[in-house]
Amino acid sequence: MELHPSGSTLSGNHGVPRVHYKGKQGEFYIMVMDMLGPSLWDVWNNNSHSMSVEMVACIAIEAISILEKMHSKGYVHGDVKPENFLLGPCGTLEEKKLFLVDLGLATKWKGAGNGHIEYDQRPDVFRGTVRYASVHAHLGRTGSRRDDLESLAYTLIFLLRGRLPWQGYQGDNKGFLVSKKKMSTSPESLCGICPQSFRHFVEYVVNLKFDEEPNYAKCISLFDGIVGPHPDTRPINTDGAQKLIYQVGQKRGRLIAEEDDEQPKKKIRMGMPATQWISVYSARRPMKQRYHYNVADDRLVQHILKGNEDGLFISSVSSSANLWALIMDAGTGFTAQVYEISQHFLHKEWILEQWERNYYITALAGANSGSSLVIMSRGHHSVI
Repeated sequence: MELHPSGSTLSGNHGVPRVHYKGKQGEFYIMVMDMLGPSLWDVWNNNSHSMSVEMVACIAIEAISILEKMHSKGYVHGDVKPENFLLGPCGTLEEKKLFLVDLGLATKWKGAGNGHIEYDQRPDVFRGTVRYASVHAHLGRTGSRRDDLESLAYTLIFLLRGRLPWQGYQGDNKGFLVSKKKMSTSPESLCGICPQSFRHFVEYVVNLKFDEEPNYAKCISLFDGIVGPHPDTRPINTDGAQKLIYQVGQKRGRLIAEEDDEQPKKKIRMGMPATQWISVYSARRPMKQRYHYNVADDRLVQHILKGNEDGLFISSVSSSANLWALIMDAGTGFTAQVYEISQHFLHKEWILEQWERNYYITALAGANSGSSLVIMSRGHHSVI
């Protein structure tokens, strides 16, 4: 075990408790930080599983500003949830101040030269808490700023409504079922009778691109109209968000209606055939089938090699918008397999060469660009 380097980098940053000491004594690693008060989950639980709209709106305002400061340092938190937001110690001047703790899953979104890290997807890797994780986290996509904000959206709806639609799933395939439910739940259904600002926030964050910089100020402005006009009387201290609020000025609450040149208005993430692909793994063991969607040419090899290592062979392929989809099975009956992506529909010479090696065409697909993906296999194809 090692203490996460982000602990030192972010120590004392807006909304992050100060780290006074970290080190090792004997077999134990030690970190000494500011003493804080109850978590938002504790507050919600001790208040008959409820919170006022103004309280949750204040949490939204301050939490967004905390995440903005953390993101500006090049980090994403990776595990935003009610248990990781704490208030200051009771009976002190900081009892209404919000803090974000537990940086164990924090990762850098900034790469070399302060550019954004590259996108990657590993469907067998999950980081976060199932209930609040973003859909992208469920699908094994590299974490970025959008994921923290999506997790915050689920946190706010939980605190306001007391429950999320995907709670209650159990078993080994819980993560898959929760992910599927999240993708099929519209912002309207998720937010229910919550004020419109919450739905607008959800719609915005679930449609952010991987490397897109969120407009934190406009997000804050959505909730600024819900809270009381006097910051001193608000249930949560929102002083840290004031600078961002002022950037918006009179544009409060106009995230959806505002027309600007930054980004075109986006549609709600509902999914469309052949345009929003996902990767799905069977949660049952032994694994019998695997799907890969939205696969670019240069990503094919790693999915195929990983499948072959697990005893899976390609049984079917298709293409849409020059991206490939694969189905890999453990019961194909194949013993070996080769494939080629050709710039013209069928590469006759390559196919003839594989026939000489006792490989036979078992799957093929053509892309809009005119290229083709040909799969040739050895063995006897069997029906599962």
